[in-house]
Amino acid sequence: MSKETYNAFQNAQLQFDQVAEKIGLDEATRELLRQPMREYHFTIPVHMDDGSVKIFRAYRIQHNDARGPAKGGIRFHPLETVDTIRALAMWMTWKCSVVDIPLGGGKGGIICDPHNLTEREQEQLCRGWVRQLARNVGPCIDVPAPDVMTNAKHMLWMLDEYETIHGGKYPGFITGKPVGLGGSLGRKEATGFGVVYVLREALKRLNIDIKNTTASIQGYGNVAQHAAILYEQLGGKVIAISCWDNNDKTAYTFRKKDGLDINALLSITDSYGCIAKDKALDMGCELLPGDAWLEQDVDILIPAALENQITAENVDKISPQVKVIAEGANGPTTPDADKILNERNVFIIPDFLANAGGVTCSYFEQVQCNMNYFWERDEVIEKLDTKMTSAFNAVYELATSKKLCMRDAAYIIAINRVAQAVKSRGWV
Repeated sequence: MSKETYNAFQNAQLQFDQVAEKIGLDEATRELLRQPMREYHFTIPVHMDDGSVKIFRAYRIQHNDARGPAKGGIRFHPLETVDTIRALAMWMTWKCSVVDIPLGGGKGGIICDPHNLTEREQEQLCRGWVRQLARNVGPCIDVPAPDVMTNAKHMLWMLDEYETIHGGKYPGFITGKPVGLGGSLGRKEATGFGVVYVLREALKRLNIDIKNTTASIQGYGNVAQHAAILYEQLGGKVIAISCWDNNDKTAYTFRKKDGLDINALLSITDSYGCIAKDKALDMGCELLPGDAWLEQDVDILIPAALENQITAENVDKISPQVKVIAEGANGPTTPDADKILNERNVFIIPDFLANAGGVTCSYFEQVQCNMNYFWERDEVIEKLDTKMTSAFNAVYELATSKKLCMRDAAYIIAINRVAQAVKSRGWV
């Protein structure tokens, strides 16, 4: 499956179909769960700073809300497609289900490149997105959050527009807000920390001491940064990070065989997760091609960028030394590559389990907003660790008892919970 022909939604449906077959899901439930319940496609006109008006295409897709309000991020990306958003909405349903939080799956996106938009233009986009959807989203219907190239500032503009339209305070409408304005302490770290909590548990089960391990990471946005920070704190060594240079917009792998200085790299990283190449070279980093992160002789690979990164075309480049892949990104491994890795006995922590820390903490933020009482950071992080560890253990125990790979075990738990909810409600 080449990158040109790859379709995230077909991939998500294929993964679902395989598990539905394994668990003997009935035809009606299968048909209901393999596609979104609702889709909103719309345009947002924006008066640009140069006086022109530009029309942006945007989406919100609600896959399933049987277990609770839809939940999922909004991404800004110039190459966004509706099928990618459909897939992400579906994966969000399974993600909320596998960690057992009372939310369903949704996802949104605007086709744009925020690098080329001013602050005011971005604000108009955010407010325009909410105006189009104000009746179809909300604290009890669909709760958005940040995603690729969106942040706390965007969320607050969206919240402000929603509250202006509805004439009240609804901080539980959206998560990922700034702390002090309805945001939760610990939210920024949550996804990356969650990846490392499940990685820590996996290494324990494999009898590997984390202090003796090395890792290579793809991406250096929020997820990868916090995964790298906690992994290093637990004694691991990150030797390679692949990301974009913030000047020439080319992907590079920054490598230091004796271990990268994570804090030093953070000091030369911009808000989009791009490392300044020249400054990294001054720090003694080697500069390799962007896809070289995959080929490193390390124990752990953490793909934490975009979907479709480990494919049948490049899976053979993965070093025989790699024992664990922790999927920080959504859908980074294609089904054909997955099959090859399972045959090689690489332990894969699937995306919707590995990166569920973000939505778990988003749920904590929603709970805190709705009760108007906020927890200290340590309490949030402790609750997150408990939830992620518990979810990992449930999946691992099913995988070992039924001789399944982790992805299939996670899917079985997640799909069974959602199927039970739609049946209990009498939908099918």
